[in-house]
Amino acid sequence: MSFCFNFDVPAQTTHTGNIDGNYSQGGEKDSAAQSTDDTTKPAEPVKEAKKHLPPSDLQFLPVDAVFETVSIGTLPPLHFLNETVFEKTASEREDWERIFSLSAEQKSDLISGVYEGGLKVWECTYDLLELIEKQEATFGGKAVLDLGCGAGLLGILALKRRARQVHFQDYNSTVIEQLTVPNVILNCQTDDEADSKNDKEGRGKGKTEKEADCEMTKDREELTDCSPPPKKRAVDLSQHPLLPKCCFFSGDWSTFLALVLQTDPPPKYDIIFTSETIYNTAYYSVLHETLHKLLAPDGLVYLATKSHYFGVGGGLHLFKNFVEQKGIFSVDHLWDGEEGLQRHIVALRFKTAKGS
Repeated sequence: MSFCFNFDVPAQTTHTGNIDGNYSQGGEKDSAAQSTDDTTKPAEPVKEAKKHLPPSDLQFLPVDAVFETVSIGTLPPLHFLNETVFEKTASEREDWERIFSLSAEQKSDLISGVYEGGLKVWECTYDLLELIEKQEATFGGKAVLDLGCGAGLLGILALKRRARQVHFQDYNSTVIEQLTVPNVILNCQTDDEADSKNDKEGRGKGKTEKEADCEMTKDREELTDCSPPPKKRAVDLSQHPLLPKCCFFSGDWSTFLALVLQTDPPPKYDIIFTSETIYNTAYYSVLHETLHKLLAPDGLVYLATKSHYFGVGGGLHLFKNFVEQKGIFSVDHLWDGEEGLQRHIVALRFKTAKGS
């Protein structure tokens, strides 16, 4: 899976970017030597946060929805809408944020301030899923935030592993409405249809359903000849017990934080997942503040990242330096991949017991 960054930013020297989002969120390409303690105010308007409710008609999942499944070891299968469907049906979809049209025109996986990469499932998400499987981590009774969720696979896993509540946040409302929410509903629907045998069996680490089907004579969808998985049929999920546990938010991190802090009482998350979100140093401040304000006193942040993001300037070393300067969190390495472009998973915890 390759990265394609397209920063369409006018030439200017008056600011170093804004802090309005969950991935790179606009602005200049930061040098690795730039101070990570940059608190420059955003030069562009922030993207207002919005809470999204699941559709009142829970039969809305398109009949034409083509999905893939990732199965890793003993983890429950995680289903998600195929990215190619969005590419092929872009002209038919609501696109008021212009993420489909502009990403197609510019052949880019990220357009600063417009589309922040949420339609792709990035490599580090799979790394984190594999680590959770190895750790045999469960989330029973916990409040979980999937920050910069995209397809929402990490939050969906927590939901399937009995989390008390799961909140999903992504920069783009289009991603939330057309990918994250449908994926949650798809998993609720498919779990209801699944037989107990396939619920207990993994189909091979990191493989999609299409790949696994080539190796199995019979599977959940009874696919043959490596054919694409069949289109999902809409069903009524209005009474499904998992959906009331979910909340969905769009907008940049700063406005998302302000929105959820208006809740009485404000949420405190036992687990925060965030994957591939530290590739621009200009936004470390707002990310750090979000984690600081929303993590429960004994909570844990799982951060999956690459060592360095070329052309943008961010990466694990700079983020660790930033966190150490702040003195709020400890950073512990949970996994380090040595092959290819190095990838890592670290855990952030409060250094000392923190009051509510």
